[in-house]
Amino acid sequence: MGDKPIWEQIGSSFVQHYYQLFDADRTQLGAIYIDASCLTWEGQQFQGKAAIVEKLTSLPFQKIQHSITAQDHQPTPDSCILSMVVGQLKVN
Repeated sequence: MGDKPIWEQIGSSFVQHYYQLFDADRTQLGAIYIDASCLTWEGQQFQGKAAIVEKLTSLPFQKIQHSITAQDHQPTPDSCILSMVVGQLKVN
């Protein structure tokens, strides 16, 4: 990974960590979100750590596995990283 730009390294590491948590125990995702975080899930919007974790933990499937087929990470002018992830979901 050393030959990739730092934003790609950070983005890839974050995506791996996020989806490992999502697949293993969605309740642990609360550590990633803050009260200013926003989530849109199938057209519904959720704001804040508590609302997002409540939504993610109330999803109707018990087990899920993410299979990432592509990811792209770009730096933003305000020193953030914008990530796009494409893949497949396998549930129950």
